[in-house]
Amino acid sequence: MQLFIWLLRIFLFLLLVSFAAKNSEPVTLYYYLDQTVQLPMSIVLLICFTLGTVIGYLSCLTTRFRKK
Repeated sequence: MQLFIWLLRIFLFLLLVSFAAKNSEPVTLYYYLDQTVQLPMSIVLLICFTLGTVIGYLSCLTTRFRKK
């Protein structure tokens, strides 16, 4: 079972690396007061995914503590 988990992790890592390599073109993010930031598309998607995961985890924590 441990071997399967490690193979799955390696596969996901390689999938993410190839995704980042394919989406390396810069994206311009516009903030208020005419501030702009240029980041690779893969970084923007990673930030959005991470924020969504953290928000989802925090929302699940509130229901988890209520059940205890």
